[in-house]
Amino acid sequence: MSDEQIIEALRQRGMRITKQRRLVARIIADNDRASCKDICCMVRSRDGSVGIATVYRMIKDLEDLGIIERIDMIKLNY
Repeated sequence: MSDEQIIEALRQRGMRITKQRRLVARIIADNDRASCKDICCMVRSRDGSVGIATVYRMIKDLEDLGIIERIDMIKLNY
């Protein structure tokens, strides 16, 4: 899904489209299978004024809307 499709889906659900949401949408669209932490780091590297809570809230909103799917990963150390 492209960043514009993500933005349109948010708009259809009545959510405000802010500069921060556009940035997070772009990062998510360009980085399939990135971890939440990676997304947060990429967003903050492009705009340090975006808070961690903002990124995680956006990820949660997208997950609740069915736009993205968050999976938990477990790493086993042998």
